[in-house]
Amino acid sequence: MSKLEVNEKVIRTLAGLLDETDLSEIEYEADGHRIRLVRGGTVVHAAAPAPVAAPATAAPAASDTGGVPVNAITSPMVGTAYLSGEPGAPTFVKVGDSVTEGQTLLILEAMKVMNPLPSPKSGVVKQILVSDGQPIEFGEPLMVIE
Repeated sequence: MSKLEVNEKVIRTLAGLLDETDLSEIEYEADGHRIRLVRGGTVVHAAAPAPVAAPATAAPAASDTGGVPVNAITSPMVGTAYLSGEPGAPTFVKVGDSVTEGQTLLILEAMKVMNPLPSPKSGVVKQILVSDGQPIEFGEPLMVIE
């Protein structure tokens, strides 16, 4: 693993985002390194973990690990979830909609950057687990698609 050179500007930007959003912690990942800031002054950095595939079962039910619904699409970052492209616009998807792989499900705002979240698979939206404008954490379940 390469040596991590801490960029003070990135740390200050992340700390400012913590204050703006009133979150208790935030993670940032780039070039195989992850920086995690936790309110209270703790900074931890580590190599990024390998991606984990979502389990493939038929019914939405709580899993044995933390109550995350089966077939849930989880957040790849800390930020704010937006269900439509702009205020007052129709949502990207609603419960019962059929979606195709790559279709935008919602937008995740992180550090003032709008990141469309594409569907990792085709299926039907069974649940939307977040509301428009809701702050979200890394790994938080967002939607269930079967």
